[in-house]
Amino acid sequence: MKFSKYITISIALVASLAFVQCSDDDDNVIIADATCNDGIQNGDETGVDCGGTACGPCATAFEGTYAQEDQMGRPGINTVFGTDGMKDEFNVTTPSNMQSQFQPDFENKLLSLNPGYTTNALGLDATTFTTVLASDVLWVAETGTTSYFNGTQVLTGRTLQDDVIDISLLLIFGGPDGSENPMLTSDFVDSNDANFSASFPYVVAAN
Repeated sequence: MKFSKYITISIALVASLAFVQCSDDDDNVIIADATCNDGIQNGDETGVDCGGTACGPCATAFEGTYAQEDQMGRPGINTVFGTDGMKDEFNVTTPSNMQSQFQPDFENKLLSLNPGYTTNALGLDATTFTTVLASDVLWVAETGTTSYFNGTQVLTGRTLQDDVIDISLLLIFGGPDGSENPMLTSDFVDSNDANFSASFPYVVAAN
């Protein structure tokens, strides 16, 4: 009977020691049974699920050259005015080289879209207008008005309220006073009927 008690006490003592060891709150304790696909850095991993003795090596920091993927100063300009195969080339061209490289093609496309084009609401003829469009840059006046086009200023930036599609259609099809081709100068999609939020990501609340 006494021998049995000693065995029971010994088992309880070992179990309690094991429990204390497993519940150690020391952040420096290495868990021997680390896994390499649990989404956390544990064991002797040097990164999340990588490094150490059990997992594969961690990926090294990127070394190389980033490539330009898309020009987005004025979204859709190169899609509308570019010819087949031009979009990819346009996207990787330095803006300072765009005018000389793409303006002639842009002008030809403008005149194919609107053969009767003379000048637009900015007073720009076809050559001047497409010279502006061919360089995908928004000019920003630090002390001026920020507007895609407000009737006077053009391409000094963009506000969330700017109806970019209607403005683009107006300048392409509207003629000198904006009245030509009235069915082509708007996408007839109403502007937002609610204010944008004042903080990032500046969206309108869902209805």
